[in-house]
Amino acid sequence: MPLPLYLLAMAVFAMSTSEFMLSGLLPDIASDFDVTVGTAGVLTSAFAIGMIVGAPLVASLARNWPRRSSLFGFILAFAAAHAVGAITTSFPVLFATRVVAALANAGFLAVALTAAATLVPPDKKGRALAVLLSGTTVATIAGVPGGAVLGTLLGWRATFWAVAALCLPAALGILKGIPAERVQEEATGRTFLRAELAQLTKLRLILVMLLGALVNAATFGSFTFLAPVVTDTAGLGELWISVVLVLFGAGSFVGVTVAGRLSDERPGRVIAVSGPLLLIGWPALAVLADEPVALFTLAFMQGALSFALGSTLITRVLYEAAGAPVLAGSYATAALNVGATVGPLIAAATLNAGVGNLGPLWASGLLVAVALSIAFPLRAVVAADRSAEARQ
Repeated sequence: MPLPLYLLAMAVFAMSTSEFMLSGLLPDIASDFDVTVGTAGVLTSAFAIGMIVGAPLVASLARNWPRRSSLFGFILAFAAAHAVGAITTSFPVLFATRVVAALANAGFLAVALTAAATLVPPDKKGRALAVLLSGTTVATIAGVPGGAVLGTLLGWRATFWAVAALCLPAALGILKGIPAERVQEEATGRTFLRAELAQLTKLRLILVMLLGALVNAATFGSFTFLAPVVTDTAGLGELWISVVLVLFGAGSFVGVTVAGRLSDERPGRVIAVSGPLLLIGWPALAVLADEPVALFTLAFMQGALSFALGSTLITRVLYEAAGAPVLAGSYATAALNVGATVGPLIAAATLNAGVGNLGPLWASGLLVAVALSIAFPLRAVVAADRSAEARQ
């Protein structure tokens, strides 16, 4: 894999640390701003909404910009939003900074996903996506747990400052490693937009976007509210939150790495194996969450299965959106973050539904069940072979 791909992954690490870190900081943020944990969880949805809206919009606006300048500008805006978030005493302002940061992240990721696909041969998109998403999984292994520890010791604001600082070496790496050439277009203006947006009329593209959104909703729904499961349901201390997050992140790294080697050639096999196991895993975690050993084991397994299945489906989005070379990355980003928006909202609603802290885990199982009920009768479409794609 080319070096610029790893530089993009480094930037994704910084941004993903921010996207995921609230799962370990929600109780402190809620206390600081005198709001409920469920209300604080809306910050995760605010970030995701900004990603959904921003991905196609910012990618369209930036289509004529040099990729290096676009990526550099997005990551600096992201850092600035975190600096403001670290000093604000207003929850609405903090909410707004999450939206602004999300817009910057959306633009970055949309351009980065498209750029990553162009840095490798057409039949290696899954491998390229795995490298890029390794920034996300390393964030869940190191960045998010580290942020949780930092938040526990120095307060949640210190974590926001740390994310802003992480952006700086990533920005320098982009300046040094990403070529400055402009995006090559086959059409401009309204013609460009019509041609790219027309891809959204493809039922196969819509299907894999929907499935990716459902699986990601399940992942984010439970991941956002893991902290109270660790401290209240399992009865462990706050520092154990970081241990569970590390295990989930380690599993996600394993899952995305293995899936990256299989999703180009055998996506059907990845979906057929990881889907049912993921479906079983969420309710199993809900039943066994009060047992620390089971909690640790299932956190690792669910991280691996969630990212194996999710990254494979997002790879399918890139394949199906091959006719939209500029906006393909934004479609993948939107699919990821529709799930990241809906998941925490559904999970938050279950917190007061009689099952308490375990509600999000049950909700995640239901979301995966819906995804598999859609995917199973259409499995030949979801996991179309590469020879069929090559003829498109």
